[in-house]
Amino acid sequence: MPLAPSITDFSFHHREHWIGGVWVPSNGPEIDRVSNPADGSLIGSVPRGEAADAEAALAGAAAALPGWSETPRDDRLKSVQSWLRLIEADSEFLSKLISREAGTPITLSRNVQVGLAIDVARACIDAASVLDEERRGNSIIRRVPAGVVAAITPWNVPLILTLQKVVPALLAGCTVVLKPSERTPLHAAYLARLAERSELPAGVLNIVFGDGLRVGSALASSPTTDLISFTGSVRAGRSVAAAAATNLSRVHLELGGKSASLILDDADIAQAVAASIDQAMFNSGQACLQWSRLIVPRRLVRETEELARTITATYVVGDPADPDTNLGPLISADAKTRVARACELGVAGGARPVVPQRDMDGLYFAPTVFSDVTEDMDLAQEEIFGPVISIMTHDGDDDAVRLANSTRYGLHGSVWSRSDERATAVARRVRAGQLEINGAPFNPAAPFGGFKHSGIGRECGAEGIDSFCELQALHYPVAGGRTVRAKT
Repeated sequence: MPLAPSITDFSFHHREHWIGGVWVPSNGPEIDRVSNPADGSLIGSVPRGEAADAEAALAGAAAALPGWSETPRDDRLKSVQSWLRLIEADSEFLSKLISREAGTPITLSRNVQVGLAIDVARACIDAASVLDEERRGNSIIRRVPAGVVAAITPWNVPLILTLQKVVPALLAGCTVVLKPSERTPLHAAYLARLAERSELPAGVLNIVFGDGLRVGSALASSPTTDLISFTGSVRAGRSVAAAAATNLSRVHLELGGKSASLILDDADIAQAVAASIDQAMFNSGQACLQWSRLIVPRRLVRETEELARTITATYVVGDPADPDTNLGPLISADAKTRVARACELGVAGGARPVVPQRDMDGLYFAPTVFSDVTEDMDLAQEEIFGPVISIMTHDGDDDAVRLANSTRYGLHGSVWSRSDERATAVARRVRAGQLEINGAPFNPAAPFGGFKHSGIGRECGAEGIDSFCELQALHYPVAGGRTVRAKT
């Protein structure tokens, strides 16, 4: 599929980082090659940065912080909007690029990878009034920038998570160093070129390429970093938090999930199962908010299994460039091996394949569904990150809630009932950050984040901006007011 960037000299092979408003050569000679997971073809390459590159980017952000943090909010808003307009104007190019980097089918890349990313940014813009000062008694409560932010993003939904972090941080008055995944860095290089053309001042947004071991660790452990916003695995999140603890830097962690779709006994079973499977298959199951557990009434399990067979048979697994494709490849050979191994262990542990795993060429993996899954199995507890669904049975609302809460995660989920009131009562008892009631749409203005091992903090909307702020109280004299002094 041909690409047609508006920046006609855009190269897919980069050897520089975007630091302080200029392109800076990397400190090391190594590069990371970027391949299309659909066919293994080389798309481009970026420098494999060193710790020194991370420190240089942080220094650039720190130098820009005083000016940017003191810039009036409305002027910051205009600068960020100028960048977002360029992103939106090149949305088709970015859709094709991310489809090639991440293997997402092109239709989903347009609608979600880029379309939803722009919606998230717009919702953040609309929530900027959260920065207004608040009068409380004889005090003014201000939200001031947290400082220099290190934003570390994964490969699965790269533009969404980039804008979900960078836009609120910039609006809050922070300056940012972005480290994209080395698997999908090319869209970030293009964002830098768009920033170069925008009204964003030099050093406000810096982009450094590299892996987590060298660049990510350096960003997390640097005393220059005031706040780290990280999305990734629980294991990596622990490492980021440990590194940040040295300097008591603040951390936002958006980690894994093992989310459940709870179908109650009065639900429209066909609608609920179809919608739940469709959500779980997004991006070939490579999403932290995937509803990988389908928890259904025991008496309806056979009907659920038959629906799962029928529904999954309609999914087209194939070339991401084909508009009719529903599922593209997994991101890597290691990912395919991990997902296949999880399925094999599931069968060995007693799970029954309803839609069995089947051999596919390359990195492709077809929808796979298991039943007879019990809460002690890895299929019910561990994030698989593939197109795999576990059907579990409940014996009533209390049991459904118990099963939903039986993992270490608490990111997302859904509840289905013919009564919104009943579904809401169940949802209020589930320990998760977001729950959809009867197929409600995703709301980019609502806070996003999880309970338990799914993370710390919230992104999106007003709460997303607030996450990049510190609170300051200014107290003013008042007649007859009490003071705290040694002498009064």
